Amino acid sequence: MVSPVLVLLCGIGLVILLIVVVRLNAFLSLMLAAFAVSLLAPGDWGEKISRATAAFGTTAGNIGVMIALAAVIGKCLMESGSADRIVRTCLRILGERRAPIALMASGFVLSIPVFFDTVFYLLVPLARSFSRIIRSGYVLSVLAIGAGAALTHTLVPPTPGPLAVAGLLGVDVGHMILMGILIGVPAAMLVFPFLNVLEKLSPLPVRPYPGEQEAPPRPDQELPPFWLASTPVVLPVVLISANTILKVLAKQNPQLGSAALVASIIGDPSLALFLAAIVAMVTTVWNRRLSLTELGRMTEEALMSAGMIILITSAGGAFGAMLRQTGISENVGRFVESQSQAGGLLLLVTGFLVAAIMKTAQGSSTVAMLTTAGIMGSLFKTPEALVQYLHCHPVYLALSIGAGSLVFCWMNDSGFWVVARMSVWSETEALKLWTVTAALAGVAAFVVTLLFAWLLPGAFFSG
Repeated sequence: MVSPVLVLLCGIGLVILLIVVVRLNAFLSLMLAAFAVSLLAPGDWGEKISRATAAFGTTAGNIGVMIALAAVIGKCLMESGSADRIVRTCLRILGERRAPIALMASGFVLSIPVFFDTVFYLLVPLARSFSRIIRSGYVLSVLAIGAGAALTHTLVPPTPGPLAVAGLLGVDVGHMILMGILIGVPAAMLVFPFLNVLEKLSPLPVRPYPGEQEAPPRPDQELPPFWLASTPVVLPVVLISANTILKVLAKQNPQLGSAALVASIIGDPSLALFLAAIVAMVTTVWNRRLSLTELGRMTEEALMSAGMIILITSAGGAFGAMLRQTGISENVGRFVESQSQAGGLLLLVTGFLVAAIMKTAQGSSTVAMLTTAGIMGSLFKTPEALVQYLHCHPVYLALSIGAGSLVFCWMNDSGFWVVARMSVWSETEALKLWTVTAALAGVAAFVVTLLFAWLLPGAFFSG
């Protein structure tokens, strides 16, 4: 029998080799690694390939619908002008003097249902316009957008990375949303003063795009009202969170059983996102005067973009499931148990560091989170065993992994190039500014996670 630790190392090495050196697509790389690990793990030879594909299907069944619906919501927010309305309202409330904070808040909120790249494309033109008016603050505004969007991109479902990590570690999606927001807000507040320092060290001007003209902003009267624009973002968060909270309260107060039952239906993540998607589509049709054919074409584009994300996250789930088949949980479980209370802290630190290493090696935060969650989840046979060894709620391990996936963002990450090109920065400038900002955001999120794990080990849901 091959050593479980050796199989684990071979699996990690194969993923890095295929993605970084061979430049193979992440889905193919993760599935090949899952097959390889399954072949080396104990079990019936006739089932070693089929169990990997079955694990792929299980993960897809758990998260596929949610990722697809989140993509539709994100597309509709952009096309209807809802995202624009949310940003302009934040700017109006906070005022021009606090525009960087408003841009950070906008990035933080919009990156929950919308992918990081899309949020950045939307908000950077606003940062450019604002900085031209006041003739300063461009670097601060851009970094504030990036930091806010990156934090929710790696901490708050239904973004694919956090959603998949929650599934792999047995964390309730509602818990992940609530704690991701609670960790992300103070982390953003911790990072912001450092962004001011980076602005003073590198006060870069707004540079023109080479050979391109920026699209003019849409008139305010063409945008939907704020309450309607924000509903697709707020509705699923409220419904899913209500389901999670009522589920806990009903255990202590049986009279809430009926309310908890209703909440369990409409607060199911898939249905909650479906309702939000319907609101988003209706808003888009009403505001843009689209025909049903045009709406169908638009949603099809969104679903096509979601398809690759579903494939990658499901392949990551298969890889993690095959690592669990190696039997490594017995070895690691004995070691962690011997560490007593230090074992829980050790797991959080390990999750953060492994995610950071995977991020640095291959570039994608989502792949780093999937791989790390697969590794950490494979160390324990059941979610209950994980809780026993952690001495705190497993949501903190999921958030530690998310925080680690922000360190180290450099030239092998597509997000690095989005920031560099949209900001019109050189590679050196992007390394000095964006790479440092992403690392600061990751470290800040991890520090806040450790603090919460120490002060509130049950994460409000120990009941």
